[in-house]
Amino acid sequence: MKIISFHCHDGHVRTGVVLNDRVLDVSEWVLHLPLSEAALTHHQQAGSLPPLGGILRWLSAGPEALRQLQAHTAQFADQAQWALSDVTLYAPVPRPGKIIGVGRNYADHAKETGVAPFEKPRIIFKMPSSVAAPGAAVRRPLDVHKLDFEAELAVVMGAYGRDIDASTALHHVAGYTVLNDMSAREFQFDISPAQTTFAKSMDGFCPMGPWLVTRDEVPDPQNLEVYCWLNGIQMQHGHTKDMLFSVKALVAYVSQFMTLEPGDIITTGTPAGIGAFRTPPLYLQPGDQLEFEVTGVGRLSHSIA
Repeated sequence: MKIISFHCHDGHVRTGVVLNDRVLDVSEWVLHLPLSEAALTHHQQAGSLPPLGGILRWLSAGPEALRQLQAHTAQFADQAQWALSDVTLYAPVPRPGKIIGVGRNYADHAKETGVAPFEKPRIIFKMPSSVAAPGAAVRRPLDVHKLDFEAELAVVMGAYGRDIDASTALHHVAGYTVLNDMSAREFQFDISPAQTTFAKSMDGFCPMGPWLVTRDEVPDPQNLEVYCWLNGIQMQHGHTKDMLFSVKALVAYVSQFMTLEPGDIITTGTPAGIGAFRTPPLYLQPGDQLEFEVTGVGRLSHSIA
């Protein structure tokens, strides 16, 4: 099942299910989903208001939410009123609680950087405000000249979890999407100490989408191919089997130190071929067109302004 955040002609933010080339609007249905006990407890303890609608409401409805959405979709599939080509997509989770990145998680990427593989995951963060929609024109800041790309499989969490065991880690995953972990390399590599979070968190530096593919459609996240094309030329091609730390290992590791929440994103690292380690280096310029694909998940495209 492919779930999107979108708007149509009236500009209202909506939640939808993609059925072939049509979109079933489930926004009203999601509004009335009861929150899980875990979500109610979390928001009460945090003193925060729970999501009133949108994909975060669905993700906060608990483990039965996917089955309920599947049943609803089956019942009302003939009411898919919009063509997918006629709607405008947002990132599937337009404002996640946190975006957790993993540095040098592919053996070939670690090799091209000249660094030995890490014994434990190297955790990096991107600010939620950096998220950009599929098809966005991401503006390169005036003082950034080493703008780089990283094709990645992104994991969307679907449940609260702390100290999760690796054997059950995928049960906490709602689904997967495609993400470009953009970076201003001069802030990451050219200064000391490195300002890695800043380098990866500028406006628009997290294009993501086009949809969330639910976990049941990706039975093995370690059996996917990852691609990036720049202006039609292939820059990256990797396979998730080559991750040093698998999806379930990453979920388990991160949850030792912080509670994972519905809508959180774990972006799982990039294969070799990024611009900074090419000879000569290749950085993004205004007018560039990028495409990213993870097999079984989807294809994301955007441009540089």
